[in-house]
Amino acid sequence: MNRTLAFVAIFAALELGLAGAQEASGTTQQAAPVVLDRVVAIINGDVLLQSDVQEEQRFAALEPFSVAPGTDTLQRAARRLANRTLILQQMKAQQQLGGMVTDEQVQKALTDLRNHLPKCRQYRCETAEGWKAFLAANDLTEDEVVTHWRQRLAILRFIDLRFRSGLRISDKEIEAYYKKSVLPVYERQHEKPPALSEISERIREVLLQQHVNGLLQDWLKSLRDEGSVQILDPAYGQSSGNPNAEDDN
Repeated sequence: MNRTLAFVAIFAALELGLAGAQEASGTTQQAAPVVLDRVVAIINGDVLLQSDVQEEQRFAALEPFSVAPGTDTLQRAARRLANRTLILQQMKAQQQLGGMVTDEQVQKALTDLRNHLPKCRQYRCETAEGWKAFLAANDLTEDEVVTHWRQRLAILRFIDLRFRSGLRISDKEIEAYYKKSVLPVYERQHEKPPALSEISERIREVLLQQHVNGLLQDWLKSLRDEGSVQILDPAYGQSSGNPNAEDDN
């Protein structure tokens, strides 16, 4: 993802195919252009390629709660990728890219993922063979997932440190959420709800995350407004004007 603008010229040349090279060498044989990849966006000088967006769509299989199966479009994947690029640029500027996530933390998070990912149940991902089968079915490799999840954990930690500091959730807010969002669910299912004291910390975490998400979206919008986000291929989003519509994390 740390590609420079030089890649634009490289891939532009690749998209011209073999015809130009053959003409320069004096041959008369015509060949169809061979496109190896395509530049779809430039984020403050970092280049996003078509293959990057396609890779992002493959990783969506690991995020079923934020990216519902069958709903992931090129535009949504490109927006997620652009947002992540903006965050990684800020992390790099603040020297918070390296040394933040240990191998043990990555493996612990992946073990939890394998045990709770809904689609993993049919593959029995808790076993090595099942996990391997799941990855193959989604065109992923173990090394790709480890690298992706390490980056994901680093980003989550960066966001947590940046936005949770100073946030406070009052008991009044927790009680209001309990009455408005928790009790109705149990009433519809005709089940006895847990006591507020039993789930207050879980509610506090939900409310904190809601506050963080709101702050994060505002921050990302300011980064786009202050920087340069160019969508070069209209198929991946708006080519100019407002690139902020329908953002996905």
